[in-house]
Amino acid sequence: MELKDLEIYKLSREISKDSWDFYSSFDWQIKKVIGDQFITAIDSIGANISEGFGRYHFLDKNKFNYNARGSLLESMNWTELLIERKIINPEKGNTLLKKLEILKIKLNSYISSTRDQINKNKK
Repeated sequence: MELKDLEIYKLSREISKDSWDFYSSFDWQIKKVIGDQFITAIDSIGANISEGFGRYHFLDKNKFNYNARGSLLESMNWTELLIERKIINPEKGNTLLKKLEILKIKLNSYISSTRDQINKNKK
């Protein structure tokens, strides 16, 4: 399997694309105050999935998967703040949050399956 075939990676890239549409519409001040942190957290999800996928050892893989999960939760926080502060449309923001929630479930399953491989190798 290649990285581009990994479902969580494809979903993270879709979320990055959607988020860039928000970010690119922000004015300079919004980008500086909240936007840069938002887009950095969003893009970090896919970056960490990528790096973990490229690692050989299962423990090393999950280190990056845990980082991806942390960035995902941070992204949810920033998205909620953008909605609360009326910076992004609530309907579109909630659609993004739903995609992040789906990714969270899938990423947790991926982490569990990787952890199961660790346990199989210990036997």
